[in-house]
Amino acid sequence: MDLRETAAEKRFRDEVRGFVQSKLPHDIRDKVLNFQSLEKNDIVRWHRILNAQGWGAPAWPKEYGGTGWTPLQRHIFDEECFLGGAPRYYSHVNMIGPVLQRFGTAAQKARFLPKIITMEEWWCQGYSEPGAGSDLASLNTRAERSGDKYIVNGQKIWTSYAHYADWMFCLVRTSATGKPQEGISFLLIDMKTPGITVRPIVGLNGGGDLNEVFFDNVEVPVGNLVHEENKGWSVAKYLLGFERAGHSFVGLCKLLLRRLKETAAAEKKHGKPLIDDPCFRHRIAQVEMNVLAHEWTLLRVLSLESARQAPGPVFSVLKVRGSELLQELSELLMECAGPYALPYLPAALSAGWQGELPCPLRVHMLAAHYFDRRSMTIRGGTTEVQKNIIAGMILGL
Repeated sequence: MDLRETAAEKRFRDEVRGFVQSKLPHDIRDKVLNFQSLEKNDIVRWHRILNAQGWGAPAWPKEYGGTGWTPLQRHIFDEECFLGGAPRYYSHVNMIGPVLQRFGTAAQKARFLPKIITMEEWWCQGYSEPGAGSDLASLNTRAERSGDKYIVNGQKIWTSYAHYADWMFCLVRTSATGKPQEGISFLLIDMKTPGITVRPIVGLNGGGDLNEVFFDNVEVPVGNLVHEENKGWSVAKYLLGFERAGHSFVGLCKLLLRRLKETAAAEKKHGKPLIDDPCFRHRIAQVEMNVLAHEWTLLRVLSLESARQAPGPVFSVLKVRGSELLQELSELLMECAGPYALPYLPAALSAGWQGELPCPLRVHMLAAHYFDRRSMTIRGGTTEVQKNIIAGMILGL
């Protein structure tokens, strides 16, 4: 295949780049590029700027208010947003939106889709449990039918941004007979319902985007069931396809590669820029080649998507390699910081923090980024599980 962009695709890239440069608020850009914590309003504010442009749901078809873009256009859009320092936390748009379009009732589509695309309502994902992370089918959160309601009891964990969420799309067990996958249902749960408790989990980097969520006799209308009772595993797999498709991280890898070169040029070793050290420069060159090869793999997958051909296990390959590259880049950035990376102050995650730092903020926050990237080979499907998926699909297991 020809990996070069067409003239039309180059014009599209220029349009997106110009829009991000002119419309992204500077305070949000500074937070993103300094690896500082974003508030809910930061993400919502930028999303609404995009939505006003008609770009609020890049992966949605036009009939639901989306862009109708090709897979390559969506890739270009995501890459330019990453490189421009824009937030990219729209899992509820890219995940629950397509699920409702595929499996939702007419009433569910009319109720939820308009407020998803405008981000009037924020969603979180209720999948993982303390005993059901990688082995998702072993989940134990139960939903028992009682008239026109389900009564939900159980616990979810590692729930990103649950403290912001208005709604959760949640996997629950509605039957204990047969194979574990056959007794799972997919519910939409209002997070304001009595009986729901959200507790924060402080991450290794000091951030607080993760949570655990407890359900104590939570009443959920039967009308919030998506698809059929005990058929939620099909919905879950469909959603995971969208999640893993977004986990190639090519745009973020390119941003970090640029940041790595800038930091290595600014930091000194024996009075000379670190990038002038032959050994370190070789490592930068090696990771740049790996990022380029990773991008080419993604472009081949996008070509298959455009031709409506099944990409097979490549999404899992992209997830594994992308998360490894993010960790490698974050490690090299930490080495650029040297001893200044050691006295890490999590309080500096918050924008507007006025305390003293032993080095510039752009260097100090490399530690937070390094700690956060340790999770990349776990979240969204662990590397070990992804390799099992790859082997199973290739060998027909």
